[in-house]
Amino acid sequence: MAVKIVKKAKNIFLKGLTRRWLFNIIGIVFVLLITVFVVASFAIKNYYYNSVESILNSGASVNAVNYFSTNLDSGTSLESSATNFMLSYSYKDKTTLWVIDSDGEVIASSDGFTDSGAEMPDYTQALESEDGRAKYIGEYSATGEKIMAVSRLIQDSDGATVGAVRVMTSMEKTDAQIIYTVIILFLAVLIVFAIIIFSNLVYIRSIIVPIREITNTTKEISNGNLDVRIEKKYDDEIGNLCDSINSMAADIATADKMKNDFISTISHELRTPLTSIKGWGETLMFNNDESRDKVTSKGLEIIVKEAGRLEGFVEELLDFSRLQSGRMTLRLAKIDIFAELDETVFTFRERAQREGMEVRYSIPDFPAPANADANRLKQVFMNILDNALKYSRVPGKIFVKAEFSSLNGADAVKISIADRGCGISQKDLPHVTEKFYKANVSVRGSGIGLAVSNEIINLHNGTLEIDSEEGKGTLVTIYLPVDRVPTKKQINKSESKEDEISDDEIKIER
Repeated sequence: MAVKIVKKAKNIFLKGLTRRWLFNIIGIVFVLLITVFVVASFAIKNYYYNSVESILNSGASVNAVNYFSTNLDSGTSLESSATNFMLSYSYKDKTTLWVIDSDGEVIASSDGFTDSGAEMPDYTQALESEDGRAKYIGEYSATGEKIMAVSRLIQDSDGATVGAVRVMTSMEKTDAQIIYTVIILFLAVLIVFAIIIFSNLVYIRSIIVPIREITNTTKEISNGNLDVRIEKKYDDEIGNLCDSINSMAADIATADKMKNDFISTISHELRTPLTSIKGWGETLMFNNDESRDKVTSKGLEIIVKEAGRLEGFVEELLDFSRLQSGRMTLRLAKIDIFAELDETVFTFRERAQREGMEVRYSIPDFPAPANADANRLKQVFMNILDNALKYSRVPGKIFVKAEFSSLNGADAVKISIADRGCGISQKDLPHVTEKFYKANVSVRGSGIGLAVSNEIINLHNGTLEIDSEEGKGTLVTIYLPVDRVPTKKQINKSESKEDEISDDEIKIER
């Protein structure tokens, strides 16, 4: 059981970002703290040892040596000078001072005890050094304890060595104090390291846990669960990422629904004409009575009509494919936009009248020359007129008004197509030019006509605007750039073709 827990902990904490953090950041922090600890430990040791050495140097100072040298020059023996010096020595409680003669024998001691047999490496080194001074840190041969000793030679006026002053002290308490201080420092480093690990674990957890949730959520989304969402816990970059993924999931869900609706709609739209074509084909095949000619004529008419509908759907699908892949192109040529609109309205008006709708039409008696694709523009005009017819109530009116205008300061034409049909809700209005989107699924259509029309107008450097009010109708306004427009004087002298339509008649009342 314990092994399983350890393995599980390793799986949780030694993978991914946690592992990288552990081996990179914490590794660097660990090395840095160890370096600081080692340097600080040596600094502490040097501080204490230098302090002890400073005290020893005070006892074996140049002034002390000069005191003995001066007394020797005045005839006072080394033994007598040593006795007097011991009386005034001020570091008796911290150190032991020896006065050594030229034979290396201790002739006086500040603690009253002498040990002539003790080893004195510092004294030996002082005899060989240029400045007559030496230091020794090591074991005291008599007791085995660790000491620090400083020896300084005493010389007479002729420069001859007559003895030495040796000051020494035990380093046991000093080393114990150093160890104690180093232990305190080590504990402090451990505490700092623990605080760093804990704070970083909390921080890394605040990153890893949301990332795991995001990973699991994205897996759910990739598996088709588009309703899953991430709970936003932090108002930072992680929180923004959660919002983005939630928004992406919502967009994918919307797009998926639109795709499914499109497939359902297009299947229905294709099935209906195919059923008619098949049914009439079978009727014509097996009909042998006297009414064959009349039935044949009617059947052929329906077959042609439904085949035309199929052709239209196929063209829409091809246009959509070109739109998706960015391969939609224009065959530009010099045309008259108003002439193309006039031809489209003429073709459409007969159909509208058969379905009980009146088409009112107003167009200036001037050409609108432009470098454009005539077939694509006719496709746009027919698509918008077809939508106006589909969404209108019989009997009703469809208004088409063309006039000269401007677009971004340049010459342009403005074409307005309005109906008094069911209209579009304010919720659906911003989306009607999106692919697959259908505001009213009860009316036939693929839902890609307006998306294709909008793209065609954009390729002509124009704009397509839609204004609508639910229950009152829809107004589609197209702006297309042209080479030139007539002057106001010319327009005022001319008469528009067909009907006069005021702006009040085509605007959408709210």
